[in-house]
Amino acid sequence: MNGPMSREIITNLMDRPGTEYRVGSGDTSRRIMFVQAFAIAFLVHLLLFSIAPMVSPVMREMNLSHTQFGLAFSMSMVSLIIFRLPWGLVADRKGYVAVMRVSLLLATVAALLRAVVQDYTGLLVSQFLLGFGLAATLPGLSLMVKEWALGRPGLGTGTYIAGFATGNASALGVTPLLLNAMHWREVFLLYAGLGGIVSITWWLLGRSERPVEFGVRLEDVRMLVRDKHVWLLLCLLAASMGCYDTLANWMPRVLEMKQTNPSLASLLPVGFFFAGPVVGFMADRLPSRRSLVGMLGLLAVAAVACIALGPLLLLIPALVLAGFATTGCLVISLTVPVEHHRLSPYAGTVVGLISSVGNVGPLAMPVLFGFLIDVTATYYASLASVAILAAIAFVGGSRAIPR
Repeated sequence: MNGPMSREIITNLMDRPGTEYRVGSGDTSRRIMFVQAFAIAFLVHLLLFSIAPMVSPVMREMNLSHTQFGLAFSMSMVSLIIFRLPWGLVADRKGYVAVMRVSLLLATVAALLRAVVQDYTGLLVSQFLLGFGLAATLPGLSLMVKEWALGRPGLGTGTYIAGFATGNASALGVTPLLLNAMHWREVFLLYAGLGGIVSITWWLLGRSERPVEFGVRLEDVRMLVRDKHVWLLLCLLAASMGCYDTLANWMPRVLEMKQTNPSLASLLPVGFFFAGPVVGFMADRLPSRRSLVGMLGLLAVAAVACIALGPLLLLIPALVLAGFATTGCLVISLTVPVEHHRLSPYAGTVVGLISSVGNVGPLAMPVLFGFLIDVTATYYASLASVAILAAIAFVGGSRAIPR
C-alpha cells in the first residue's frame, strides 16, 4: 500500500501516544517476540510455584518443619521484591534483551541447583537465587511490549499475563501428577531443562531493533517517586495482586466452610488467563481506561459478594469473574507505564518499582483474611475485606487513571 493514504496511516500511528511504527518490522518477528514473552512468563510462575505441591516429599526428605518450608518458599519472593527495581533500572540503561539473557541464565542455573542441593541451606540459597534471576523478567517484558506492541500495548501486556496464569496453573496442577511418577528432584530437573530451553531461545531469537534511548539517573528516580501516577499505579497493582492472591490462597478453605468442593477454587486461574487478552484488547480500543477499571472494580465486588452470599448456581461464574476482574486491573496497571508520555521513557524502572513495592498487597491481605476468619469464625468479613479493597482501589481509583 503506497501513496498519500499509506503515509497518512503511518503518520496517524506515529502520532498516537506510546506508539512507534517501524517500516520493515515484520509481523513474523513480532509474533516470535510475543511467543517468547508468553513462554518466559509461563516459566516464571512454573519455577516459582512448582515447589508448593512438593511440600510433603521435600519436608520428609530434608526433615523440615512447616515453618522452615514456608521460609524456603518465601525466599524467592523476598528476592523478587528486592531486585525488581534494580533490574528495571539496569534494563532502562542497558536494554532489556541483554538483561533478560543474563537473568534467564541465572534462573536456569538456580533451578538446576535447587534440584541437586542436599541440605536446607542449599535449598534456601537456590530459592533466593531463583528469585534474583526471575526478578528481571517483569520489567524486561514491559520494555519488550513498549517496543514491539505497535499501538496495542494492552494486548501485548495481556499476552504475557496469560503466560503467568498458564504457568501458575501448570505448577499447581501438573506438578502433583508428575510427582506420582517421578522423584521431586527429577521434576525440578525437568523444569530446569525447560528453563534452559527458554533461555537458549531468548539468546538466539530475542532482539531489539532500536538502541536504548534514555539512561535513568538518580534525579529521574526521584522524579518518578514524586509522580502521582506512579503511586496510583502502585496502589492499583498492590490491590490487584492482593485481592487475587488472597482469594487464590484462601478460596479452598472458604469453599470447605461453605461445604462445597474445594477444587472449584481452580476456576480463579481460568479468569486470570482470560483477563490478559480480553482486558488488554479492550484497553487498546476504549477511548478511556477509567471506565474499564471502574467496571472491573464493580464486577469484582459483585463476584465476591456472590461467592459469599449467592446460591451454588452462581458460584462457578462468580469464581471465574472474580479472577478475571481482579487480574484485569493488573493488566491495566502494567500497560500504562508502557505508553504514558511521561512514564514510558522509564518503563522498566516504573514497573520494577510498582511491582516491588506493590507486593505489600499479597503479603498483607492474606494475613488480614485469615485474622478475620479467626475473629468471626466465618468467611463473610474476610470476603467483605476483599470487596471493600476492590471498591476503593478499582472503582475509586479509576477516576485518576491516565486516559
